[in-house]
Amino acid sequence: MKVVYDKETDSMTITFKDVEIRDSDEIRPNVIVDYSFDDEIVRIEILHASEMVDNAREIQFAFTESVAA
Repeated sequence: MKVVYDKETDSMTITFKDVEIRDSDEIRPNVIVDYSFDDEIVRIEILHASEMVDNAREIQFAFTESVAA
């Protein structure tokens, strides 16, 4: 997964898979979801990102792991 914030365009792109895009859909104003040929979500683009997130230049990443019993 890759997250890129472009200060010039004020856009944030979250890429889950680096594959060819078949289709895109603006699911909310300024939020675009890209789909692969397998109909999987592969990328989300947020336009005017600085207006939609608290700090577009800072990312917190967290994950949880299941503990094997």
